[in-house]
Amino acid sequence: MQITILTLFPEMFSGPFDYSIIKRAKEKKLVDIKLVNIRDFGIGKHRTVDDTPYGGGVGMIMRVDVLHKAITYAKSIYPSSNHQKVVLLSASGKTFTQQRAKDFSILDHLILLCGHYEGVDERIKHYIDQEISIGDFILTGGEIPAMLVADAVTRLIPGVLPEGATDNESFSLVEAQNAASLLEYPHYTKPQTYENHSVPDVLLCGNHKQIEEWRLQKAKELTKKRRPDLLDTKEGTHLSDT
Repeated sequence: MQITILTLFPEMFSGPFDYSIIKRAKEKKLVDIKLVNIRDFGIGKHRTVDDTPYGGGVGMIMRVDVLHKAITYAKSIYPSSNHQKVVLLSASGKTFTQQRAKDFSILDHLILLCGHYEGVDERIKHYIDQEISIGDFILTGGEIPAMLVADAVTRLIPGVLPEGATDNESFSLVEAQNAASLLEYPHYTKPQTYENHSVPDVLLCGNHKQIEEWRLQKAKELTKKRRPDLLDTKEGTHLSDT
């Protein structure tokens, strides 16, 4: 899989993709992450990428013509690929979820466009497939969200993690009765007792059916306490959503 990140600050990505699971995925050639500097497509000798907003207002707006050129270049990296998506990281986008990460992980080419400044010219919507937000808060730009999305997607690419490693984690664990996504159940390891806090007896009994039932019950309890919204609706939407 190819992930191309369009950014004004490629130097910000020095480090996050050079360690642990993503590093190993790159070494195994399961994913290739390419950084493209949007300023390379800027206007004039100063490589201008933004301008003042029509109608007035505070802040600068990223130019649609500059971004369109950057997107066109990114698409040209894999001109024969029909299985690619352009995603703008934006506070006004739909919330990024585990289901979206799964959808992205089966693409041949994911292009992530990092917004910046006060925002992006609205006409960019003619040249992208989706807008994605990582939560109801504002950041200085789309670079950190792009790192987050790339990380979440990469670990779901087949072969990156051992088979079955993502089956029983938060948002992948499902309550069969209503197809609601659940948070992951609690985990314990050695020592068996620490400062009068002991591992639950059921995890020591050796009865796998009882353990499985206990874990599902705890997952449901934890989800109801911390994320009841997950129990109300089926989590996630698919690539067909805009």
